Amino acid sequence: MQDTLSLLVLVAVSGGLAGIISGLLGVGGGIILVPAFFHVFTTLGYHPDQLMQICVATSTGTIIFTSLRSVMAHHRRGAVSVELIRGWGPFIALGAVAGVFAAAALRSRELQLVFGCIGVSLGLYMAFGRRHWRLSDTLPGRALSGVYGATIGFLSALMGIGGGSFTVPLLTAYGVAPHRAVATSPGFGLLISVPAFATFLLTGWHVAGKPPFTYGYVNLPAVVLIVLTTMLTVPLGVRLAHRLTPAQLRVVFAVTLLLLAGNMLRKGITG
Repeated sequence: MQDTLSLLVLVAVSGGLAGIISGLLGVGGGIILVPAFFHVFTTLGYHPDQLMQICVATSTGTIIFTSLRSVMAHHRRGAVSVELIRGWGPFIALGAVAGVFAAAALRSRELQLVFGCIGVSLGLYMAFGRRHWRLSDTLPGRALSGVYGATIGFLSALMGIGGGSFTVPLLTAYGVAPHRAVATSPGFGLLISVPAFATFLLTGWHVAGKPPFTYGYVNLPAVVLIVLTTMLTVPLGVRLAHRLTPAQLRVVFAVTLLLLAGNMLRKGITG
């Protein structure tokens, strides 16, 4: 009982902090939550063979709610590209399911290395990339869109994130207006998180030593607590974001990514 209460308290605190950072940086929170879950579970002494998979799977559950709320708000303003979601959506969903099976086939340490490497790469892009970079002024054809969609879904499910860190830079590189790319990204996040979450629930039942109330790979109390706490703290991050310039936000995002992903990479290397 004491372990369960400690788990709930630490997860709630992590969710509150993730909500502030999510509101501040405009991300779904997965890039914050996965390292937070990993720290909480290891601090409480849970070391199943696939602990990292549990962190990733639990994160996808929270992304369903944040993505749904965000895409509905943007859609009411007419900013969401329904055509993009319809065109890329099936490939993104299939890629997400493939990403879950790939994650399940890895060891926890191997998934840590994957998360760390991709996260550090994203952080470096945020730090040194340029917004004016363009691949084309028009969107790619169906074949290349399918490749992009499947890759985004695969990598996002593998990391337990909503994919905004991939989709927004990619869409803007193809001439999509930044506000439209940001508004459409949560729609992609929904197509990633729903099939990934369902697949994670159906797998992982064989893993021993999991935290309490973990079904498949998903820790359900953590999902509920994160959703509740982030709803309370996201507005705090949003208010803070309006006090910073876009350049300052980009620096904060880059530093946050590099610190969290870099620490995960270090843990994966040192074991």
